[in-house]
Order: sequence, then C-alpha cells, then structure tokens
Amino acid sequence: MKFFIPGPVGRLEAILWEPLHGAAPRAAALVCHPHPKGGGTMDNNVVFRTARGLQHAGLAVLRFNFRGVGASEGSHDGEGAEDMDAAAGLDLLEQRFPALELWGAGFSFGARTIARLARADRRIRRLLCVTMPCVAYDCSFLRDVLPPTHLLMAGLDQYGNLSELRSRVPELPAHFTFDEIPAVDHFFTGKTPELEARVLTWAKEQLATVS
Repeated sequence: MKFFIPGPVGRLEAILWEPLHGAAPRAAALVCHPHPKGGGTMDNNVVFRTARGLQHAGLAVLRFNFRGVGASEGSHDGEGAEDMDAAAGLDLLEQRFPALELWGAGFSFGARTIARLARADRRIRRLLCVTMPCVAYDCSFLRDVLPPTHLLMAGLDQYGNLSELRSRVPELPAHFTFDEIPAVDHFFTGKTPELEARVLTWAKEQLATVS
C-alpha cells in the first residue's frame, strides 16, 4: 500500500515492504529510483527487482518517489536536493526500525543520490549501487563514500560499465566490491531475474556479518 512520508519540500509518496511470511526484519533498506526526467519512479522494474531481492533476504524495504515524481510534492532539482529526500526516507526507517542497521540502495541516478548521501550520513551502514552512471556524471565523489559498498553494473550500459567506472575513478576505496552482468543494457533488459538473484545473494552475505 502506498502512503506518504514527510519530505523537506512536502510529502513523498512511498511503499514499505516487510519481510515475507511475517518474519522479523534483520535490517531495513531504502531504495532510490532513476532519473525523473527519464521517467524514473519507484515502480521502475530494476528498482522493483532490487527491492524484491532485499525483501527476500529478510529486510524491510522502503521505496519512494523523489520530489515532483508521482504523487510526491515539490519539483525536480537534480543538483543535490534529492539527497535530502533520501535522508527523509532514512528518517522514516530509523523511526520504524530503531534497532536495525539501515542500508542504502539505488539504481542509476538513485544510486548516485544515495551514494552522495552516504559520504556524510553515518546511518547508512551498507550501500548497494545498481549501475553508477559514470559517463553521464562525475562520480569521483565515490572515493569519499564511507560504508561498505557493492557496485552491480551492466556490461553494455551506455551510461558506464565497470571498466569505464574503474578508468574514471581508479582509486576506489578498499571497502568497495564489484559485480557485473555481461552483455546487458542499462535497464538489464531480459536479465532482471538475474539482477534480483544477485541482489539477494549479496544481501544474504551481508546479513551473515550483522551482529
């Protein structure tokens, strides 16, 4: 069911999934969607599959629409204000699940947004970036990202694959890990079940280290 959370410029439309079969969540994750001007919403297929993989691993998962998207109030900024929208999503998770680790995740523009926030917001304990659009944006800020971070890239991504990311940001921190699905475009066309499976595997591996 969709509901609204308080945002910095008005209400933000959101969906919260609990773990399956009534299980208690072991962590809580925020998932951010791709660029609004490209039609990105929280209902994007890659965002949905990412959230589903996290949910199946045993997490509570919050998706939301950035300002100006869907029923969310405000208008698109694109220059950093969406970082504050993501912080509002973390506020909600922190209130609902005060005893749990908070994770950040995002796809494309959403990955860039949550990674930018993770430079300073220490509530984000683990980070999952599904594609990082390093051709479209300067992603050198990744050197300053604090939490353990997993980058899942698309081999034929026109906005930047793993090889291009490593070339443009050669000194990524040691706490970064990498994966890539070969021969697939930016939207993982025909490969979203594999995307979900890889997210699930990564999340289970991370949960094994949660105290």
